[in-house]
Amino acid sequence: MTQKREIFLSVDVETSGPIPGEYSMLTIGACNVDNPDQVFSCELKPISLNADPKALAVTGLSLERLFVDGLPPGIAMEQFQKWVVETSGNDGTPVFVGLNAPFDWSFVNYYFHRYLQNNPFGFTALDVKALYMGATGSSWGDTRSSQMAARLHAESKSDHQALHDALYQAELFRLIRCMAQQQRG
Repeated sequence: MTQKREIFLSVDVETSGPIPGEYSMLTIGACNVDNPDQVFSCELKPISLNADPKALAVTGLSLERLFVDGLPPGIAMEQFQKWVVETSGNDGTPVFVGLNAPFDWSFVNYYFHRYLQNNPFGFTALDVKALYMGATGSSWGDTRSSQMAARLHAESKSDHQALHDALYQAELFRLIRCMAQQQRG
């Protein structure tokens, strides 16, 4: 049996608070790490009125606007799943890549299971911060994205817009992977 090729998909979300279910996933941004022109982005209708004002201030998003303009969560997740499957192809296995993946993963996994009863990524995610620690031997405190970007000479920046941040963390992932490959010789 041949192993499917791994398709690394960088995913970022913006939310109304710290935990899924009680707070809403408001935006999803994603790109193919190795082909960053393949992108997905959407805004979702909130599932509750719960919001941490600090979370909304960081993103500049408005629950009121998203109640009007956002996609119903079920439709958003159907579109995202379709993009993940099409981008991975029949011979690929999608791998969720996130910067602080446990946070983004928790919302994406919750929404996929709540609205579609399955998650095309399976049950795992790859965390860029942990990858960076392994590749550089750094401490956890040295895994802030700004520190990684400075050391790796990243060209893009984070701005808390989900698609922009997905593209940014994809660049960091590629730079870390390249560094690790060079170290292996």
